[in-house]
Amino acid sequence: MKKKDIRILLVDDEPDILEIVAYNLSAEGYDVYTAKNGADGVAKAKKKMPHLIILDVMMPEMDGIEACEILRRTPGMENTIITFLTARGEDYSQVAGFDAGADDYITKPIKPKVLVSKVNALLRRIKNDVNTQEDITKVGDIVINREEYKIIQKGKEIILPRKEFELLALLTSKPSKVFKREVILDKVWGNEVVVGGRTIDVHIRKLREKIGEDHFKTVKGVGYKFVL
Repeated sequence: MKKKDIRILLVDDEPDILEIVAYNLSAEGYDVYTAKNGADGVAKAKKKMPHLIILDVMMPEMDGIEACEILRRTPGMENTIITFLTARGEDYSQVAGFDAGADDYITKPIKPKVLVSKVNALLRRIKNDVNTQEDITKVGDIVINREEYKIIQKGKEIILPRKEFELLALLTSKPSKVFKREVILDKVWGNEVVVGGRTIDVHIRKLREKIGEDHFKTVKGVGYKFVL
């Protein structure tokens, strides 16, 4: 996919941030749209169906967390890459963002060239998804459709955000194998993008809630494994 075909939506209530980020991403060749608050962002996202959404957290009318939750429930945007760009760097804010379905978290201030590099890395995931196996595989009572990013468990369809899906796909690729935390970060998030230390834990907790507590085992000090 060429850069001119990739749609990016920026949502921030600071005009200067919108102008600077939009200018640099447009100069990189991307098709860029902007919105000034969460409600405006949700409406524009539903209309434009972007490949990547960059959300501020603290905004009037609707904050980024609520907007992210709504977008994740919107048909066709289950796999859209969503990252937060915000001055809030506290752990609780990051956890809230991942709980809402975000894929990543970028703390500002950030130099425009660095931001562009991070966006390029995020968008490489479109081509570098965990997809080394067949498009459709069955592991226990779970059917994993990698082509459609769809999970079916006991006849029930489960929609997962992109990173939760990729984490599940990785762990189920070799049931009972313990995947080290650094391997998970490299395979699912990529070593180009720095994510918080609690990122994996948050995503595992969400998978336990949706797929089942007993399927995911923690190996203390090492990592995680999927068990049947």
